[in-house]
Amino acid sequence: MTRTSVTVRRAVHSDAPALARLRYALRAGLATPDEDANAFLARCEDWMIDRLRPGASWRCWVAERGAVVVGAIWMQIVEKIPNPLGEGEWHGYISNFFVDARARGEGVGSALLTALVCAPETQGLDALFLWPTDRSRTLYHRFDFVGTGGVIERRPASGPPRR
Repeated sequence: MTRTSVTVRRAVHSDAPALARLRYALRAGLATPDEDANAFLARCEDWMIDRLRPGASWRCWVAERGAVVVGAIWMQIVEKIPNPLGEGEWHGYISNFFVDARARGEGVGSALLTALVCAPETQGLDALFLWPTDRSRTLYHRFDFVGTGGVIERRPASGPPRR
């Protein structure tokens, strides 16, 4: 993959095939899949198309080099039970953050995470949370996520990351 500038934008339903391929690469890289690749890709595309529709609880951002999607990050808006305190009543669950191996180490992951934490959808959320891998933990710490156990969070979930 040639080194060119990266564009980060909100994903749309037509991105579903590329997003499904990234999802397969992420998960199939961990163990031998139980499901046929083509069957998984079709099932995953359908799921993603439904989740990328306006009004859905999921959001996704993609990083592109030219017309090629090289990375993505997903966030689900999760409703909290109402409370009388001054906290936001929504969380953002971050998942499926993946950058193609050929584009790693070039700031693509940072660009995607910046787009997510600065997005209007994250303003006013009580917290962003996720389960990091050991390898990704330092990236999240640079973006003010805290925690030493399995789950880490960023509170308040608003504004650009401190650098």
